[in-house]
Amino acid sequence: MNSKKLTVSLLLGAVLIAFLLGMSAYQKRAQESQQQTATEQANRLVRMHSPVLGPLNAPVTIVEFFDPACETCRAFYPIVKDLMAKYPNDVRVVVRYAPFHQGSDQVIALLEASRRQGKYEAVLQAVLAAQPMWADHAQPNVELAFRAAQEAGVDLQKARADAELPAVRSVLEQDVEDLNALGVNKTPTFFVNGRALPSFGAEQLAALVAEEVASARK
Repeated sequence: MNSKKLTVSLLLGAVLIAFLLGMSAYQKRAQESQQQTATEQANRLVRMHSPVLGPLNAPVTIVEFFDPACETCRAFYPIVKDLMAKYPNDVRVVVRYAPFHQGSDQVIALLEASRRQGKYEAVLQAVLAAQPMWADHAQPNVELAFRAAQEAGVDLQKARADAELPAVRSVLEQDVEDLNALGVNKTPTFFVNGRALPSFGAEQLAALVAEEVASARK
């Protein structure tokens, strides 16, 4: 390699390192800012209306800001379920809605209507399983999500009516207000007993849950 090519390679390497360091510093500042906001506005993490999966009195609460059209939320669903299975008496999940994609608000209303029929978890699982078919971000086919709910045992006529209720709409409105106040701008976003993840990832979530479970068991 001649000296000119070596110089260019070194410069490119330096630029890449500077970029990575800058991104790391930015992500750290963003995480610290979100944690501070969550601490100051802890009342916005869990609401009385929020769906709860797992034991209501569990000492460890995972709050997940969730979009039913989000592919990463779908990928994390079994990960979160595994954590609940690993700590059946210690962990509960509180679902908060973040309708960032087109059509998500309609599917959220469907989930809330299904909850009124005692079918929430079944429909959540069915909607996520069918997500690749209905959740085209450019042109979602929400009817396919409704069909999946029907196949999961929902009375679809009643669900369509309940999805239009003011009480259902107010759940979504409150969740959107809270996620904006907390600075949540992507899904899934997790908080464990009010603590934001140090960085995003399945291992980070599992480690934080394990830490909080160990603390609760002392």
